[in-house]
Amino acid sequence: MPELRRRTLLSAIGVTAAASTVVTSGATGAQATFGERAARRDEVERKVKDLLDRMTLEEKLGQVQQLPWSWDLNPGSGDTKEVEEAARSGRLGSVLSIFGAEATNELQRLAVEESRLGVPLLFGLDVIHGFWTNFPIPLAQAASFDPEVARRDAQVSAKEARSNGVHWAFSPMMDVTHEPRWGRIAESNGEDPYLTAQLAAAKVKGYQGSGYGEKETLAACAKHFVAYGAPEGGRDYNTVDVSESRLRNLYLPPFKAALEAGAETVMASFNTVSGVPAHGNTHTLTDILKDEWDFDGFVVSDWTGVQELIAHGFAGDGADAARLALNAGVDMEMTSTNVAEHGKKLVRSGKVSEHRLDDAVARILRLKFTLGLFDDPYVDEDKAITRPTAAAREAAREAGARSMVLLKNEDGALPLKKSVNSLAVVGPFADSGDLLGTWVVPASAEKFPAVKVLDAVKRAVPDAKVTYARGVDPQGEDTGGIADAVAAAKAADVTVVVVGEPPALSGEAAVRSDISLPGAQEKLIEAIAATGRPFVVVLVNGRPLTIGDWLAKAPAVLEAWHPGTEAGNAIADVLFGTVNPGGKLPVSFPRAVGQIPIHYNHESTGRPYDPDNKFTSKYLDLPPDPQFAFGHGLSYTTFTIGAPELSRSSVPVGALRKGDTVQVAVSVRNTGRRAGDEVVQLYLRDVTASLTQPVRRLRGFRRVTLDAGASTTVRFQLGADDLGFWTNDSRGEFLVEEGEFEVYVGNSSQAKAKKKLTVT
Repeated sequence: MPELRRRTLLSAIGVTAAASTVVTSGATGAQATFGERAARRDEVERKVKDLLDRMTLEEKLGQVQQLPWSWDLNPGSGDTKEVEEAARSGRLGSVLSIFGAEATNELQRLAVEESRLGVPLLFGLDVIHGFWTNFPIPLAQAASFDPEVARRDAQVSAKEARSNGVHWAFSPMMDVTHEPRWGRIAESNGEDPYLTAQLAAAKVKGYQGSGYGEKETLAACAKHFVAYGAPEGGRDYNTVDVSESRLRNLYLPPFKAALEAGAETVMASFNTVSGVPAHGNTHTLTDILKDEWDFDGFVVSDWTGVQELIAHGFAGDGADAARLALNAGVDMEMTSTNVAEHGKKLVRSGKVSEHRLDDAVARILRLKFTLGLFDDPYVDEDKAITRPTAAAREAAREAGARSMVLLKNEDGALPLKKSVNSLAVVGPFADSGDLLGTWVVPASAEKFPAVKVLDAVKRAVPDAKVTYARGVDPQGEDTGGIADAVAAAKAADVTVVVVGEPPALSGEAAVRSDISLPGAQEKLIEAIAATGRPFVVVLVNGRPLTIGDWLAKAPAVLEAWHPGTEAGNAIADVLFGTVNPGGKLPVSFPRAVGQIPIHYNHESTGRPYDPDNKFTSKYLDLPPDPQFAFGHGLSYTTFTIGAPELSRSSVPVGALRKGDTVQVAVSVRNTGRRAGDEVVQLYLRDVTASLTQPVRRLRGFRRVTLDAGASTTVRFQLGADDLGFWTNDSRGEFLVEEGEFEVYVGNSSQAKAKKKLTVT
């Protein structure tokens, strides 16, 4: 390292998060959560110790076991015998995928009233973006650039789920990813760790609230620990090879934010981390999570994740898998039963210490006491919420519209006029209720499908003649129906083409090698464009898509994602201008699959792109940039964003270490004719560093609403967390170095306005 570049070490605990400009209650919420936890610590720990002292080895092993249920089963059926017997004998700690007040109460009764010690069960469920009321998918929520959207989703979901006997949500998922082929990008918040951290913290607070006393909140689970979003080839469950610096700078920050917000549990990931499977990775689960971060909650495996250590070639058999997982830091085994089956022998042989087993059990019991399950393990069956309420639907509708991104809008094609005389709605998703997105509770999809776009459009323009034609199937190649869609378009003043992906094509185990519109949908758009009649395109999808030649022919394109229960109404709200879209892309849209990975926060190269020099980093057949960049999104009005103004042009390293900050002020004005939202974004570039840095890093954002002609000033704070980075030291070395930084502000990752900041 050059002598002139003095390095300063800042501990992970001591660094302050300075650019928290969006979740303004973040620190307060985290402090309140930790304060509550500290206040009850002594009493809870006494109860945990007392119970542990009375447990047999078999009962301890039972607490670390979680077994699956099926949502459509009831206690007493032949298919539930194994779970019921384990509960009755005190050899079961948790059940997943169970809900319903009556079913959970009956199973809970077996554990509480018939087992020796009466330890209650913990019921977990994949409450990802809704229970009865489905909000937009998490990727869409990230597009809102508004953590309140995520918090509100979690709050509504928790109230509905808890009334049905659920205690624990396997959410939020905070896997940062640069891989749009990966189906679980739909569950993520996209490609940026800062945005993901803000959304993750907000969702944790929404689930957990200020406590569990009112039985309207759930314990959150930060998943998947860690680097699950970087699988080779985008193939789910695949290998991840990652340096320590990238692990700490890109993948770990959202988890740290979630734990600071109070997340009670963490779920291990399926992938390897630099050759070591996450379920057996002592470095991540114990060294970082439990020791460095002082996490006192528990780690749950993912579905059969302990068993899969064998398939990884990391464990020789079930006993070996149990030993490796427990010793690495897994506290509860989901679905597979290796720890329960082999734990007694492992403990008695000394391969797993009883102290380690007691630690795992104590962590699980701690949450059960915190949830109040020992005081009142049941739910009131008469108060169970059984359908979306009007208020929940309104919240989902608002979230859906707030999450949409206007990708293109030539000559004011949108919003559509409500005075339109005739309108055609065409496409495979125009008359579809399958818009909820991936990972929904099966019962909610069956009982409460999404509001259809066609129905919502008809309600929005009751005096207009609205016609419909499917055109093509979502995935089929048959083009026979396109003629009907063309006829409808020719007879209408304007056509809305609703195309995209079925939810089944995104989510877990839904990897696509081709991420263009499936089937013959592009041919449908081309045919509508060929009519010469006005039209707009609505995309409903769970991932970034490669958008073909049809983009040049479409006057307007609205990215609606999978918007949830109120999908049609939310889309109509934006189409007709009731809501002015203000969302931004939380992930880059590649021009072609061959560009992947392409993301705004890539690292510098020795030969950066130069159009006039062949021997630089580029493709011969594609531009260097994505089709749509991270942070991109248009509005029905226009805004100007001024250059950043810094409170000072230089700051000493020592001052940063003591918590000092630099204020960045940005003026923004609505220069259009109607009210609208703009997302002011702040990016940093470390010009010279001892470790190659991303060309830009998002370190602040603020979504503001302004009336026509109105202006405001947005202020950000930059501190050590924003200006520093983690090295490749496995012990966790965080540095802030002397040197120059460029501070950019604008409305996307391609912002031009900048000022220089010097760290001395």
